[in-house]
Amino acid sequence: MKVAIQGIGLLAPGLAGWETGRAVLVGQGSFQPSEMPDPEAALLPPNERRRSSDCVRWAVQVAQEAIVQSGLDPREVPTVFASSGGEMGVLDTLCRTLATPERVISPTLFHQSVHNTPSGYWGIATTCQQSSTALSCYDDSFAAGLLEAVTFVQVEQRPVLLVAYDLAVPAPLNEARPISAGFAVALVLAPLSDAALATMQLHLTEADQEPASQLQDPALEQVRLGNPAARSLPLLKALATGGSERVVVNLLETQQLVLDIDSCRH
Repeated sequence: MKVAIQGIGLLAPGLAGWETGRAVLVGQGSFQPSEMPDPEAALLPPNERRRSSDCVRWAVQVAQEAIVQSGLDPREVPTVFASSGGEMGVLDTLCRTLATPERVISPTLFHQSVHNTPSGYWGIATTCQQSSTALSCYDDSFAAGLLEAVTFVQVEQRPVLLVAYDLAVPAPLNEARPISAGFAVALVLAPLSDAALATMQLHLTEADQEPASQLQDPALEQVRLGNPAARSLPLLKALATGGSERVVVNLLETQQLVLDIDSCRH
């Protein structure tokens, strides 16, 4: 399955936006992770932004960056949202509230607890009424989302916006699911066209045919291993570097995604 990549969004400590992240990934700047300011998520109406969760703002921020770069109308682009844990911060708040004598949960907090909350806010922000899929596949959530999005493009022959995100898990939940820093990425995938930043050929193989792609920078490799959405980093590095490159991403214990990347322009 071969698709075009028309837009990229990125947000993580030390990788604040695709242009900054690309410079780091190609070695033009050093990787210096620092505390992230709250994403602007400027597409969200003020009232919705005030009610939104951290996950929503991170997901909307990268989705906005990717869709703007693509030049497409967000109202016309279906979406795939992928996250390992979704609203873990909201889950922590719910659990703490339920452990109090009052056990009073606000309707706003409750509606933020579902796994597709970011896709709903994206629909509100863009007035998009296209189809939307929200999925989870533990550490391989990015790979599952990528496979879903590429398959959609092949079957429907139209663009799709893929958004993968996971934020730091608060204590004590982080003892069971240790994610120490946030990471969000968005890709606009489309049928082949002259507007592509790069093309990507994807095929499935059995596990262990090739080792999963890693990063030579130890600090960035730690980021890749520390957040399910950051499994996208080898693909992002290939896109940043340009040229032709093969990237291998694990999917479950039995399969791998093999991605052959060919850069078209920057």
